[in-house]
Amino acid sequence: MEYDIGLTEQQRQGISNGLSRFLADTYALYLKTQDFHWNITGAEFYSLHLLLEKHYEDMAAAIDEIAERIRALGFYVDASFTSLNQQASIKGENRVLAARDMLAGLIQGHQTLIVHVRNVAALADKEGDFATVDLIGRRLGAHEKMAWMLQSQLKF
Repeated sequence: MEYDIGLTEQQRQGISNGLSRFLADTYALYLKTQDFHWNITGAEFYSLHLLLEKHYEDMAAAIDEIAERIRALGFYVDASFTSLNQQASIKGENRVLAARDMLAGLIQGHQTLIVHVRNVAALADKEGDFATVDLIGRRLGAHEKMAWMLQSQLKF
């Protein structure tokens, strides 16, 4: 039976490919945020520890939603560490950083994700995939807010 949700397979594939990178970047940023949550130190430890926990918990829920959208478009989700790492443009750290450097790295990660996913939203909108546009719109708002909160912390 043909899978017919009003989008061609080619349209769905293009959107799914963009969502797959969005998933990989979200997962990478989630892991980076959790890493920094565990390892942050300094005078602002407690408030930053709680803030980062809130951020990674939000991204954990988003990971599931993004993956399920890919499935709803009719494609499988390759969520192996190898595949996610290959697709992600956000990379983790292999060392412990100072708190300010951690925050700067997370801000850069959010900005990278935001710029890429805007392109996916534009494609989904062009193709009439309003469910994906809605998902991305909500996630853009969340990532922009997280970036703003982290940026505000750099003022200390």
